[in-house]
Amino acid sequence: MDIIQLLPDAVANQIAAGEVIERPASVIKELVENSIDAGATTITVVVTDAGKTSIKVIDNGKGMSPTDARLAFEHHATSKIRKAEDLFSLHTMGFRGEALATIAAVAQVELRTRQAQDDVGTLIEIAGSEVKRQEIVGCSVGSMFSVNNIFFNIPARRRFLKTDAAELNQIITIFERIALVYPNIAFTLNTGKIEKYKLRAGSQLQRIVDIFGHKMQQDLVPVSVETSVCNISGFVGKPESSKKKGARQFFFVNGRFMRHPYFHKAVLTALERLLPAGEQVSYFLYLDVNPEDIDVNVSPTKTEIKFENEQTIWQILNAAVKEAIGKFCDVPVIDFNSENRPDIPVFGCTKGTFSMESLTRSKSSNYNPFKTSSNGKYAGGSGPRRSSTAADWEAFYESLQDLQPAATDTKETSLFPTDNYLGGQNGGMQDGFVPESDAQQSDTMQGHENNAHLSIETGSHYQYKGTYIMTAVKSGLMVIDQHRAHLRILYERFMKQLEQHNAASQQVLFPEIVVFNAKEEAALQNINDELTALGFDITPLGGGNYAVNGIPGGLEAGVNVITILQEIVASVVSSRGQYSTTEAVNSLIAERLAKHAAITYGEVLSEKEMQQLVADLFLCSNANYTPSGKLIVKIIDDIDAKFK
Repeated sequence: MDIIQLLPDAVANQIAAGEVIERPASVIKELVENSIDAGATTITVVVTDAGKTSIKVIDNGKGMSPTDARLAFEHHATSKIRKAEDLFSLHTMGFRGEALATIAAVAQVELRTRQAQDDVGTLIEIAGSEVKRQEIVGCSVGSMFSVNNIFFNIPARRRFLKTDAAELNQIITIFERIALVYPNIAFTLNTGKIEKYKLRAGSQLQRIVDIFGHKMQQDLVPVSVETSVCNISGFVGKPESSKKKGARQFFFVNGRFMRHPYFHKAVLTALERLLPAGEQVSYFLYLDVNPEDIDVNVSPTKTEIKFENEQTIWQILNAAVKEAIGKFCDVPVIDFNSENRPDIPVFGCTKGTFSMESLTRSKSSNYNPFKTSSNGKYAGGSGPRRSSTAADWEAFYESLQDLQPAATDTKETSLFPTDNYLGGQNGGMQDGFVPESDAQQSDTMQGHENNAHLSIETGSHYQYKGTYIMTAVKSGLMVIDQHRAHLRILYERFMKQLEQHNAASQQVLFPEIVVFNAKEEAALQNINDELTALGFDITPLGGGNYAVNGIPGGLEAGVNVITILQEIVASVVSSRGQYSTTEAVNSLIAERLAKHAAITYGEVLSEKEMQQLVADLFLCSNANYTPSGKLIVKIIDDIDAKFK
């Protein structure tokens, strides 16, 4: 008995849709690419309910004849190639002939199209690969695709779609990738009643600025090189614009977005000695390669591309980025010519003078005389303390008047402000605070469920390299990472405030402006309630600009709130739905804020500060690990045996 049979076309198309049409963003990608191949100069995308209900793509391209409009929905029907050899000389975005057939197999599709030489156009309606009607209709030159109720006939696939915010984020990502590579085309993206993007035709740099904001323009330097192997153009970020999260990084080849970790490594290698550890810069790099030297037919998404001369292009790309950074970035030069320059006395220096170039080299670009900070370093979980590096400017200038070294003011300032941390919430310390006795501290630590075996034998704490706090316990020597310990303390306090919605907001005198693109704005709206609960007061100004009017009470002025907000939003954007629950969002916000507010490595702490830090740590629900799972406490036991 024969058991092998051919599948019906409708079933085959639904199977193919699993690879080509993954979500609403995939539909937009395929339809917009078809519009580009049709020679459109204006493309409008309209989505409803993040594309789940409706997607419309309208263009002013050359349109289709009635026959072509009907044939376009057949499987492997394409105008892009004629034979297999054409795959290696592609100049179009599409070529498989699968997109329209698979879209029609999983959605209800309506097409209105007309060519310039025709007086009337064609209307076609298809649902689940079945043609419902085809008739003559009046319409503009070009094409308008309406895709409704995606996956209406595959309920299982529809249930796997994520939240509207997550799907809209994917749509914006796809839209940006296409818009960046075709600055000569005017694009519009409407999401319901909101116009997310209205991009006019212009230069490449203008398109980048229109999408990512005006600040991007001052952060980029141009890259341009022409060789016999490939031509590379575009822009790369200056080293000073680096960031840990949210860097815009795009590769395009022959007008097509691609992912290429090997070429990404070429850019990082060119900048490896110019960037802080863990930070990256934005880049927008366009490769023009002979179509015969690449293979784009690797995956249905067409984002993975193979190169024949991959290593050679790596070297060219690496050299091009190095040249761009070296040519357009100013490098500070130390002037060693000190002849006829006066010597200025140094505050607290035993020799009393130092040279002008010494003053020049030691200046801090981060110093802002209009920002104030509290005197203490660690005050029961408050923000970062910079007093260990800050100068006593009044005493300094008094010493300059006498031209003699001035004695350091030894009067001890209060390490513990009267106001409780973050507006008096969660047990901040106050003036008159007396550190716990050894017995009290021992009882606190012994009572902790995760650290019941610990018992401090002495009240002395020692700081090693400004990084670790060491103290004796019954089981040996306890070593604590001071930055991670403070991070854990702050994290739990922020989480408690987010859960209770009782944090105080501190209004700022001069609001700071932060700029987000459309994708980031969508993410910001999803976490706005959590940010407000923590004490942020953020007001939209239009055009992606937001004013930060208030910050969590108690944060020190030295904390860069704009950077924190950008990192939080960037994490949500790149999470792919990871932060879809309130608890996950709260954890992200608390961790990012705690990371920036925690005391830094190399910061010298007094005995009282170390005692309080240790006491606060062992009151946490988890004193052993940071929120990201890094070790905080290490016990070195059986020390006597190591000396036998």
